[in-house]
Amino acid sequence: MSKIDRLIAELCPEGVGFRPLDELGMTYGGLTGKSKADFSAGNARYVSYKNIFSNLAVDLEANEFVRIGVGENQNSLALGDVLFTGSSETPDEVGMSSVVVEKPKDAIYLNSFCFGYRFNDDALLLPGFSKYIFRSDVVRQQIVMSASGVTRFNISKKRFLKTRIPVPPLEVQREIVKVLDTFTELEAELEAELEAELEARRRQYQYYRDALLAFRAQDVRWAAMAEVGEFIRGRRFTKADYVEDGVACIHYGDIYTQYGTATTETVSHVRSDMAPTLRFAKPGDLVIAGVGETVEDVGKAVAWLGEGDVAIHDDCFAFRHSLNPKFVSYYFQTSAFHAEKNKFVARAKVKRLSGESIGKLAIPVPPPEEQERIVAILDRFDALVNDISIGLPAEIKARRQQYEHYRDQLLTFQEAA
Repeated sequence: MSKIDRLIAELCPEGVGFRPLDELGMTYGGLTGKSKADFSAGNARYVSYKNIFSNLAVDLEANEFVRIGVGENQNSLALGDVLFTGSSETPDEVGMSSVVVEKPKDAIYLNSFCFGYRFNDDALLLPGFSKYIFRSDVVRQQIVMSASGVTRFNISKKRFLKTRIPVPPLEVQREIVKVLDTFTELEAELEAELEAELEARRRQYQYYRDALLAFRAQDVRWAAMAEVGEFIRGRRFTKADYVEDGVACIHYGDIYTQYGTATTETVSHVRSDMAPTLRFAKPGDLVIAGVGETVEDVGKAVAWLGEGDVAIHDDCFAFRHSLNPKFVSYYFQTSAFHAEKNKFVARAKVKRLSGESIGKLAIPVPPPEEQERIVAILDRFDALVNDISIGLPAEIKARRQQYEHYRDQLLTFQEAA
């Protein structure tokens, strides 16, 4: 029997009390009445959405500032406060928590897209315990259920406050925090080592890929893309058109966030009644993002290898050709291609690349058997580096799952009658 088990048997043999949040404290909002200018020359720190989403404990030293006037009425953070992200594009990521585990040296504020929760009795839950219990599966499930939405999910404070949490004796909390702090530190160190190794492998892969696709002009035929294929621009749809089951579609944003070299399935679908107004990529087409927030994102591409046609957004182009689709997609990832492509990107607030400009870009056209040979080599290397089910990515995922399982086991209590 572990020390935690002995403490539970001694201090709460009949089980642990569970209580709803509306009995234990209250929520408060983030910054109000702020303009963009207030964040360009700030005099006080504030906690960003990313700070909360990424950290179990709030990083109070993050260099994010906002202008706060003398006597201005804004909510500031206190030791023990639990901060939550108020919305997300996916229900699984809504209501992520981060805890103030140290007393702030100076006043620090909360961004307007999040909200805070403050216990009436600051001795009820240790801040260290809060940072784990609000990320545990038993509590996360309830928080996710308090959100609703279609294209963006938002927390209902009324439903959120019905979330029931275990309140074990402080001695039990201290021992759990001691164990989990140690385990979290060890897991983070191991994951950092694996991430560093993975990054080194990715750089090695990128170097090898670029070398394999670096053809000399005298060794292979080069052609402008417009000479070896045609470009079809997509038709507009929005996230409001998304449905669970409908017409498979590719949005330009998904190309640089969801897809790799090629895909046989889409992450999104739009309403079936929209089909007559849409334009489609066919199997074998390369789907190219025509816009992006950065120059690097524009021109990223994915080879569509699904069984049927797929609708594409009007900020995408389908490149229809007779080359090996994955060969072209791999070439689009090379440093040489990006260096050439970047010359044609229109650098406004949103970066754009026209179909005409893409058509001017030259690509190598080796014999079909050489294209196939190169794709086979890069497929194997790509799987080892990037496939979530193979190699280092699988090891990192397994470590995270192991950590989450162990954490949830420690935070699962028998509820007192």
